[in-house]
Amino acid sequence: METPKTLQAAIQHFSDYENCRKFMVAVRWLDEVVRCPHCNSEKVTYLAKAKLYRCYGDHPKQKFSLKVGTVFEDSPIALEKWLPAVWLVVNCKNGISSYELHRALGVTQKSAWFMLHRIRLAIQSKSFAKMGGPGGEVECDETFVGGSLKNMHAKRRALWKHQRGSVGKAVIMGILDREKKQIHAKVIPAPTRAILHGEIKERVHAGTSVYTDDAIAYYEMDKAYSHQVCNHIDQYVNGRVHTNGLENFWSLLKRSVKGTYVSVEPFHLSRYVDEQVFRFNNRATKDNPLNDGDRFHLALSQIAGKRLTYAEVTGKVQETSF
Repeated sequence: METPKTLQAAIQHFSDYENCRKFMVAVRWLDEVVRCPHCNSEKVTYLAKAKLYRCYGDHPKQKFSLKVGTVFEDSPIALEKWLPAVWLVVNCKNGISSYELHRALGVTQKSAWFMLHRIRLAIQSKSFAKMGGPGGEVECDETFVGGSLKNMHAKRRALWKHQRGSVGKAVIMGILDREKKQIHAKVIPAPTRAILHGEIKERVHAGTSVYTDDAIAYYEMDKAYSHQVCNHIDQYVNGRVHTNGLENFWSLLKRSVKGTYVSVEPFHLSRYVDEQVFRFNNRATKDNPLNDGDRFHLALSQIAGKRLTYAEVTGKVQETSF
């Protein structure tokens, strides 16, 4: 099924439920044969008036909607609003806030906030191929996300004024594969040598040239890697040795966090990082000329098999895994 190419076309196209239904079937089942999410049977019938499918298998939940088994499950919000919401998240370069989404779709701000977290789970990638390899180049760096010291309460500022920038802030580590132009980023507990080296060993092939800044935590790296350092006190580029690719990503991430979302709880920060990673890794380049419709289609192809309840997103219970 053809995917709309612009936001205007997407809004017009998905205002019709039948178009939503056909699109959901096409992205969930590549052969476009609807299967029961409970027993995987193909013996199902579409009940047009109820907008449900009925499975003829012998189990309690014979009727199901296209939302069942996806991040949309148990949501009373119609697909006519869910699909434009996904479009906005994956194609707005700096993200979209829950207040913007609630005004655009006509849902409450609380519902819009929950929708955004579900969509972030959908576009999250839990499997990453190792980066680099013999002759390959990767950049490694970390950044800190949190309030500025000057904006803190006087008591809090007095406690941390003699400490360095990482105190009281969340830490994010990133690894960029220069050849593939792909990034892996995650929130880490602390920028210690053990954690940084462990992430590099897990994500980067032996024999790769690893470029970092002169942070002490990167010293004494495994001899399996060719480690080179760029001292930012003297210079930011030394031939091939620099971390400017990651600095670009950090600027995009912080622009969305500070400019669009304004305030992000550390508990949820990893979801916002995943959102920016998805947009960065699926941006349009000369080698990979993706358009907005392609990005949207890719995001929808990842919604199945993921579930996030309100209790989980608010930290009352752990997330569902299936």
